[in-house]
Amino acid sequence: MTDIWPAHLFLVGCGNMAGQMLARWLDCGLDPSRVTVLRPSGRPVADGVQVVTEYPASLAAQTTILLGMKPYQLADIAGLLAPLCGSRTRILSILAGTPLADLRAHFPDAGEIVRAMPNLPVGIGEGVTALHAEAAVPATSRTEVEALVAPLGLAEWIADEAQFNEVTALSGCGPAFLFRFIDAFARAGEAIGLPADKSARMAMATVHGSASMAAKASESPAILADRVASPGGMTREGLNILDANDRLLKLLTDTLLAARDRGQAMAKGQ
Repeated sequence: MTDIWPAHLFLVGCGNMAGQMLARWLDCGLDPSRVTVLRPSGRPVADGVQVVTEYPASLAAQTTILLGMKPYQLADIAGLLAPLCGSRTRILSILAGTPLADLRAHFPDAGEIVRAMPNLPVGIGEGVTALHAEAAVPATSRTEVEALVAPLGLAEWIADEAQFNEVTALSGCGPAFLFRFIDAFARAGEAIGLPADKSARMAMATVHGSASMAAKASESPAILADRVASPGGMTREGLNILDANDRLLKLLTDTLLAARDRGQAMAKGQ
């Protein structure tokens, strides 16, 4: 793979999401000697990756910092990290509910700041990462960021930062909602009489195959659903339940609204 990697990558925190991102990058050819992880526990991350428990005295000029800790830790961490940031330091933040204005206020001397909202499948290269950058970030830098994110899956630039909570609700939180659907789908199969283990395997395979088919199809999922459903048949009868009074649409809309509203509250420090 072409060298798309930062000269040095400094991760603040390496929890579930940041850890998935790093694991994928390492699998795709990122040299672990270019990576430093700040982790208070000191626990190893991957072979060749340096783990430190305290901030270094300085950072290389072309370091990309990935902020992967909890959002509430921002102020405390910035107090120690901001003095290490210069005009050639790029910050990539995956902190939910933390707008660019807040990030810039905490890192006034840093170079480019980009928000990213990945979802969990980035670890297998099938994720979605929403991106939003400060207006001053040039096209060349946006291209570099997009190239870095590309091994993780779909990279989608969001022009209006005000929509970031909506995007996070859909794609960032979405895997959890779909995991819940798969679980409920399997338990519903059990409820109508199938053995639990068989229902779980069949539900998982059905979701996986259908998602792959939808991703490769030229038609929309709505059209695909109608093509499966013969008039008067079993599938149509089941769809009638999901479609009645837009109950499925309403349920999912309420789910996304709840997630979005929580993101807005987090941005206000609530």
